[in-house]
Amino acid sequence: MGAIVLLPLGVDDAVLDRCLAALDAGTAPGTAVWLADDAQAGPRAQAVVEHWLAHTPLQAEYTRRARPLGEVAHLDEMLRACEGLDVAVLAPDCVPAPGWLQQLQACFARDAAIATATPWCNAGETAAWPRLGEINPAPLDPAVLAHTCATLPSLHPELPSAVTHAVLVRGNARRRAGGLDVDSYLGWNAALVDLSLRMAGLGWRNVLCENAFVSRAGEAPSREGDLDALATRWPGWMPRLADFLMHDPLHALRQDLQQHLQQAIMPRGQGDLFAQPSPPESPA
Repeated sequence: MGAIVLLPLGVDDAVLDRCLAALDAGTAPGTAVWLADDAQAGPRAQAVVEHWLAHTPLQAEYTRRARPLGEVAHLDEMLRACEGLDVAVLAPDCVPAPGWLQQLQACFARDAAIATATPWCNAGETAAWPRLGEINPAPLDPAVLAHTCATLPSLHPELPSAVTHAVLVRGNARRRAGGLDVDSYLGWNAALVDLSLRMAGLGWRNVLCENAFVSRAGEAPSREGDLDALATRWPGWMPRLADFLMHDPLHALRQDLQQHLQQAIMPRGQGDLFAQPSPPESPA
């Protein structure tokens, strides 16, 4: 069975609508998608979900809790229900570019030591493009950018941890490392980072999948106390993250993507320069 896409729902119906439309456009028909609502979505968001479920080509399920469990415990419940399977966790404000999941799964297939694969993102912190550590504008043409990403060499460089705009998590690595720490973190973003660091401690890798792109409106929000909890448990992680942002080991790779994208766009922009002139009309 292929990976399951997990989408914990938020409260914003407009961003949810954008995310679901992008999922339909950029994900193979029949892919399993689980929309899980921790009693967060209001009537308008629920209406968006109902309309989408009636029309999507994906194999989609929607669950809604009567009372909120808490976002970390809720995602942990989702992960435990997918025991042994690879799962792609998507932030609810994400806009996946075409082929995103196929490329993440291809990344896993190339190296069994990869525990998490994170795609590029305009607001992806260590996986940000075109500028590292910044909130860049969303791509104007995600399809062209996705095609360009797919042409890059598949090097899969290591990241300090998973980045949680979108992350594919390997099932057997997750089982070895245990579930999310529901007691130490308030936000599932920090809990996923913690999980990725535990998997790294067991010998797996957290990598960038440079062949995929998922955009979003902004970086993941940090809940109060979560960064302190991460820094206390993983004292080497913050210095490694700072060193990564300072020395930018992905600089050449991001430049390559920029150059490839400019080459992909150039024929479109300059097509008129190479067009053959129309022959003159024959006199009547």
